[in-house]
Amino acid sequence: MVRKLKYHEKKLLKKVDFFNWKETNTLQENKVMRKYHLQKRTDYTAYNNLSRQVREVARKIADIDAKHPFRTEMSALLLEKLYVMGLIPTKWDLENANNISASSFCRRRLPLVLVRNKMSENVTHATQMIEHGHVRVGVEVVKDPAFLVPRTMEDFVTWVDGSSIRKKLLEYNDMRDDFEM
Repeated sequence: MVRKLKYHEKKLLKKVDFFNWKETNTLQENKVMRKYHLQKRTDYTAYNNLSRQVREVARKIADIDAKHPFRTEMSALLLEKLYVMGLIPTKWDLENANNISASSFCRRRLPLVLVRNKMSENVTHATQMIEHGHVRVGVEVVKDPAFLVPRTMEDFVTWVDGSSIRKKLLEYNDMRDDFEM
């Protein structure tokens, strides 16, 4: 006879996958998920797969002869795309593409952009505000915290016009106009 599992033992067993025990990298995965407040494990795996594919393409481009025009064209296209997305700091070195990880994608998520722009105190609070519909990017209201903000749209992250947070900020700064509200 086996004894009945206690509550905390059941919770621990839910998090462990015995079939893929050797394959899982749960320590790093949990660390990134906690740091960037990822709510779904599938987001992390998608970012990890994307970063792996980008590194693979960069490696294949680097294997081509340095003087070949195809290499210069493709590396310029790849670096431009990665720079506009905000995944690499400069678009001049193909070596930057080899440093992309799942964390690079996580840093471009909307909650982290809100924290970086000092619109929120922490990532958890920013995620909650996004889910409640207080934030817009450009003219579009975004309710998905997994929204990736490119460099070009970073300056257009603002509060929704009817948001109570926007009203409080305008009142605090003595800029509230009753006609606009």
